[in-house]
Amino acid sequence: MSHDPVKARVAAALTSVVNPRVGKDVLSAGTVVEVDVRPDGKVRLAILLLREDPSTLVREIRAALKGVEGVTGVKLDIRDPASGQAPAHAPPAPGTPAPGEPTPKAVPAPTSRQLPHLGHIVAVSSGKGGVGKSTVAANLAVALAVSGHRVGLMDADIYGPNIPRMFGVGEHQPLIVGGKIQPIEGHGVKLMSLGNIVERDTAAIWRGPIIQKIIQQFLNDVEWGQLDYFIVDLPPGTGDAQLSLVQSVHLDGALIVTTPQEVAVGDALRGAKMFEKVGVPVLGIVENMSYFACPHCGEHTAIFATGGGRRLAEELGLPLLAEIPLQAGMPDLSESGVPVVVGQPASAAAQALTGLAQAVEQQVGGQSVRLPVIVD
Repeated sequence: MSHDPVKARVAAALTSVVNPRVGKDVLSAGTVVEVDVRPDGKVRLAILLLREDPSTLVREIRAALKGVEGVTGVKLDIRDPASGQAPAHAPPAPGTPAPGEPTPKAVPAPTSRQLPHLGHIVAVSSGKGGVGKSTVAANLAVALAVSGHRVGLMDADIYGPNIPRMFGVGEHQPLIVGGKIQPIEGHGVKLMSLGNIVERDTAAIWRGPIIQKIIQQFLNDVEWGQLDYFIVDLPPGTGDAQLSLVQSVHLDGALIVTTPQEVAVGDALRGAKMFEKVGVPVLGIVENMSYFACPHCGEHTAIFATGGGRRLAEELGLPLLAEIPLQAGMPDLSESGVPVVVGQPASAAAQALTGLAQAVEQQVGGQSVRLPVIVD
């Protein structure tokens, strides 16, 4: 069998990356379970990520391979052992009984607790994707920061972490100081997102236990400091991320984002009911893409039907906190990392989002301490 020098160099690079969970390199630890080096120099790895493994391990593996001579590209497939995708030779997860031993009792789910240093914790959710939930979360956080509050934004949208791009910090990597992950800052907001830890082309093939681990790590292992408001951008739907969050920390409330058409409103209704069932108050409904205001004559045109958010709010007995119009140039601002409340503060969309921030302040008490102005 011929010797492949590129594959040998890849293996050597992987042995330089240590999994701190077991104190061994990622090959010996069974973290990297498949290595495929193609003739064109592209490398494909399968990574078995356990709940106890740090999420930064993925970036360390990629960084080690990028400098290898002969490697032209790296593709990582991250696998959750609970999904059944682990190969037979992978080591068992800690606590897994040996053959013939009794199965241990299930570990109870964590109970929610108060984290006073995070201030008021508000989740931004939606029943379906594509309604502008992350845009609302980003601009809400920035609007609160502009008004003088200390604000953190946690991107819990594990499968579609768009917050780094919206803040223009997609290439930034968090530092670890004294065992704590340092949040990245943008537009006066402290940020943490999986998008700053794994590469854009990394497929997150994860189920509940891994998602729960990431959310708990973002809550507990990030040096957020003292905040007034902590905004959480959730993925669409009513799945593992939502349940993991409400089980891990006490929420002051949730915002439900929808668009006017009924297909979005129906999904938003289910999202609101989910929060009610787990005891999280829904602060109100946010209708995004409500209408288009002509920049020349000011006429309002309903692009996606009309009135869906208001009907949903009435059905649930909740306030309609904002009707945010379609804004010319707003997608370009998001792509360039400038939230509209900063890039076009006088626009109709920015005014609606600023009004939403004021409504949230009123809903959760608005008693946060504002930052003093310090002049050197």
